[in-house]
Parts: sequence; C-alpha cells; structure tokens
Amino acid sequence: MMQEFDVVIVGGGHAGAQAAIALRQEKFGGSVALLTAEADAPYERPPLSKDYLSGNRSFDRILIRPEAFWRERSIALRTGTRVAAVDPAMRCVRTETGEAIGYGELIWAAGGDARRIACPGHDLAGVHSVRSRADVDRLVAELPAVREVVVIGGGYIGLEAAAVLAKAGKAVTLVEAQDRVLARVAGRDLSRFYEDEHRAHGVTVRLNERVSCLEGETRVGGVRLHDGTLLPAQMVIVGIGIVPAVAPLLAAGVAGGPAGVGGVLVDAQCRTDVAGIRAIGDCAAHANAFADGAVIRLESVQNATDQAAVAARAIVGRDVAYHAVPWFWSDQYDLKLQTVGLSAGHDETVRRGDPASRSFALVYLRQGRVIALDCVNAMKDFVQGRALVTAGAIVPPDALADPSLPLKTLLI
Repeated sequence: MMQEFDVVIVGGGHAGAQAAIALRQEKFGGSVALLTAEADAPYERPPLSKDYLSGNRSFDRILIRPEAFWRERSIALRTGTRVAAVDPAMRCVRTETGEAIGYGELIWAAGGDARRIACPGHDLAGVHSVRSRADVDRLVAELPAVREVVVIGGGYIGLEAAAVLAKAGKAVTLVEAQDRVLARVAGRDLSRFYEDEHRAHGVTVRLNERVSCLEGETRVGGVRLHDGTLLPAQMVIVGIGIVPAVAPLLAAGVAGGPAGVGGVLVDAQCRTDVAGIRAIGDCAAHANAFADGAVIRLESVQNATDQAAVAARAIVGRDVAYHAVPWFWSDQYDLKLQTVGLSAGHDETVRRGDPASRSFALVYLRQGRVIALDCVNAMKDFVQGRALVTAGAIVPPDALADPSLPLKTLLI
C-alpha cells in the first residue's frame, strides 16, 4: 500500500527544512514528509566551505535543528531517500528503490548537484567538490597527504576553500576562467580586493585560464592548462557552480526556466505550472523585482528561507507573494563580506571607506538608484543599506561616499 502525506517535501537542505518548519509554525495540522537523499538530517551548507572544512565547527553544530525536533513536530524525516520520478496524475513520487509516496501538495526543494568539470581526468581520485557533508569528509580525510591543491573556480566556494586550505599551510593555486574572481556576483573593485587578499596569504591566483585536463594514473597529480602549463596537485577542488536537480520534474512535464537560467519556473506563490507542485530554493526560477523583473535563480540561504515561508503560507491559505531583497555572505580569512541586492547591470560604483582599513563598502547604482552594496567588515552599512536597496533610493554619490554619514540618514 502506498504511504500518503498531505505535503511531501523533496530535499533536505535549507529550503526543504525551512518549508517543513514553516508549515508547523503556520499551524498546519496535516501530515508532512521530508525526503532527503543524504544520510544526514538537514544541516547548514554554507559552513561546509568555511568552518566545517577548517574543523572549527563539528557536524552537530551545523544541524538546522536537532534530530529530535523532526519527531517532536510530527515531520516524517526520510534520510537516504532519493526521488527518481514524479507522477502528477497519481500525485505521487517514486524513489530510486521503486517505492511510491503519495502527496496532496509537493514542494520540490532538491537544490542542485555540484557541476563537474568536463575534461579528461575529471573522475580521478583526489578530485573533489564541496556540496555535501560527505564531500567535505572525504576531502578532509585526504588532506594529510596533500601538499599542493588546485582550486578551479573563483566564486564563493572556490575562494572560501582556498582561504581555509591556505591557512592550513597548503600550497594553493586558484584557477579562474574569467578575468576576475567573483565575476558573477560582484563588481570589479571587490574582485581585485579579494584577489590581492588571497595573494597576500600565499595563494597563486591565475585568471583568464582554462583547464585542458587533469593528469594522473588513478589519482590526480596535476592540472594541465590550455597553454600547456602543468600545475602540480595532489588534490583538486572544483567549484564551478551547480546543476539544478530538477530532472524528475522536467520529465513529468513541469516547465523549466529560460535558457541560461535553468531550474523550473515558479510564480510568486512558488507554484509550477503543474497542479499541486511547488518549487523553492536554488532550483526555482522566478521573476525577481530586484533584477528588474527578470527571471533568475538565487542560490542563497535567504532565498531558500523566504521561498519556503511563502510556499508554506500559501498552502495554509494565506495571501502571500514572494518579494524579498536578496542577500549573501562569505567568510574568507578575517574578512566578512555581506552583500545586499543584485549588482548586475550597475552603471556606477561608489566606494565608502578605505579598503586599506579592511572595513569598507561598495555601493552600486543604476541610473542613480541604489541597487546593491558589497560590505567588507562593515555590518552597519550592510544593515542600513538594505533599506536603500529595498526603496531603490536615489542618493547623491558624494553622500554615499561619506562614511561619517550613516546610511539610514540618507533614505529620503
């Protein structure tokens, strides 16, 4: 007999866990199942490339909730359960083992899988991604025998991993295909600041470089670049983004996101175009007001949490719509980067404070309006700047550049 639940949530990351939590907070009294392919209860992913990789936080300290929480809230947590297919007509999902689990409402929160580098040698031992606890545990187990590490990708994950390993005394080379790090998420000035910071800590940063192949017999021994250079490495970390885990939804007829965005398309209530199926988090392509209404995916804890709340409230009948200013953060060395808004498409950058002081902010404008801030060790600017981004405030650049003027006083 098929087991059935009022709500089935697929994915045990931030989005899935928060959806289950939000349903109970909204006094939803129906049955809830939370299915995760991983062997562990839901845990925070951002620390994987930071404190968990460095050993500064144990696994129990990154659990989203203690394991007893799920039982106490009558949430059926099913670990080690990978969903392979969705049947919208029967309103059920099927696991890899063939088990059918029925749903009244399905919330797809499966996130994505680490994108693998498409070159010869990608499957050699010693080649790692940083997406799950198991990934990091395998990586850490190999570190004692490693002297040289090549990190492929200059986004948050690559830079954070490079920082941890450099502090651990490894010889780290970071390879980025574009002409700067953080190219997708930050302005050029911030990119140059972080490149200089990593070099100051001994990391070799190679920009405009593409990988030809990974060399080795059974285990990686080096990274061959397109220009023929061989970078010795006993370990390679690949941080080149994720592939949204939506294949079962697409196979079931759910509309995908536009080309270059991917995932599945959802509306302001996180509904897909198939009745009874919602999608949230990293895999949910949505029209975002802070991207001028463009359809985007946001890979962030903020987006996962906010969309989870919207889906839960919509299920219990509340009139809600997703509208949340995006924010992100990254810890590297003694620097805390906090970003609010989306800087893509900016036409002016205002620097607030002195980068040499290691506490400053960059304010991004488009047609005179504040659209985003990157704040380095500048918590007050991050907190107060949020209101400027939310309002799309027009503020004179010279006022923004004056650190003696609190940002909260500039909102007119």
